[in-house]
Amino acid sequence: MASERYHRPRDRAANAGWRSVALLSAGLVSIGLAGGWPRQAQAQVTASPSTDLIRQHEQELEAARARQKSAAELQEKLKADIAAIGEDRAKLNQQLIDVAAKVRAVETRIGETEARLQPLDAREAQIRASLDSRRSEISEVLAALQRAGRRAPPALLVRPEDALQSLRTAMLLGAVVPDMRARADRLVGDLGELIALRKAISAERDQLTADRGKLNTDQLQLASLVDERQRKQSAAENDMEVERARAVTLSRQVDSLQGLIAKMELDLKSAAKAAATASLKGTPAALNGKPNLGALKDPGRLSPAIAFASAKGLFALPVNGTKLREFGKPDGVGGIEKGISLAARPGAQVTTPCDGWVVYSGPFRSYGQLLILNAGGGYHVLIAGMERISVNIGQFVLTGEPVAIMGSTSQVASILAANASQPVLYIEFRKDGTPIDPGPWWAASEGEKVRG
Repeated sequence: MASERYHRPRDRAANAGWRSVALLSAGLVSIGLAGGWPRQAQAQVTASPSTDLIRQHEQELEAARARQKSAAELQEKLKADIAAIGEDRAKLNQQLIDVAAKVRAVETRIGETEARLQPLDAREAQIRASLDSRRSEISEVLAALQRAGRRAPPALLVRPEDALQSLRTAMLLGAVVPDMRARADRLVGDLGELIALRKAISAERDQLTADRGKLNTDQLQLASLVDERQRKQSAAENDMEVERARAVTLSRQVDSLQGLIAKMELDLKSAAKAAATASLKGTPAALNGKPNLGALKDPGRLSPAIAFASAKGLFALPVNGTKLREFGKPDGVGGIEKGISLAARPGAQVTTPCDGWVVYSGPFRSYGQLLILNAGGGYHVLIAGMERISVNIGQFVLTGEPVAIMGSTSQVASILAANASQPVLYIEFRKDGTPIDPGPWWAASEGEKVRG
């Protein structure tokens, strides 16, 4: 009985030690921080490098074949879908608007996922750095706990000296083990958080991979639909290439946006025709003093569904992004901003915020690629900074229709001077030639945006 009583503290210490050892070891092994196992694992991996390399190449080749087959099948499906649309302009427009909305929705999800990953990655790096800096402490705690767990108690007490030694040992362990246990608990807590973080990061990255795959598919579909739209537009306007070349020539003869608008709408046949149509049909009557939102549901319309002046609080921004500069704020070079600037993702889809006629499409001075829409009622919408525009002068475009793609860097000279790391879209609204604040036209929430 005396022997059992004397050794109970040591047994409790040993049990606590083994529990901590088990928890620590499981955590360390799960994240690859235990001292001995990486060398063993590396020995196993390097035992047959040629076999693993061949297997890896085979898997990559098989994955490439699968992607190629999937792309070919998708292309065939897209061809069939476009053939089914035929000459129905309304159906094509609706497809364009719907797919462009899907692309932008996926872009939004990707941006949100990347934003969630940033703090997770930062916290993982922080915990890993902390654990790396405490490798000696981890080794010390493990070694002490293992020694405590492995020390077997003597079978019987035969001498008073044995009893005294056992009591001293128990007292020493009673003082040391709580500290060891506290240190072990802290390490276990950090390891547990790191494992949970890695699971969360893995789930987020899986979602990101799935969204990027869907984005690629949707972008391919959208590109096919845009090509079909422009093919039909080109067939209707035989002299489009001549008009495009003339537009670029005329743009070089002016040095201001207002001069460019005036030049296009006076001297270029397709732009002049669009401007004349805009002056006749660009201000539809409101119902009971309110915009007729139902008219937006007609994808076959050839004039604006809503008068620009009546659409305040309804427009969606042309691209998913973050505002860099606001209307009326200092522009950094002694003037004030005449529009707004949005930092966007490389390759982001640009859509029209409103119905309107294209009166200019092409490069212009320091703006890079520039798109100008005549929205009727004396209003013009200018969008600049894209890498590629997919609509032609004279073309009528609908709210939410895809019109351009962002590049990988900023194309606008004033933004380049600000060292922006992302592509930037510049948007400007004008009324009778004067820049106006576009703020009142943007929807406050997703549900308030007008849809085509």
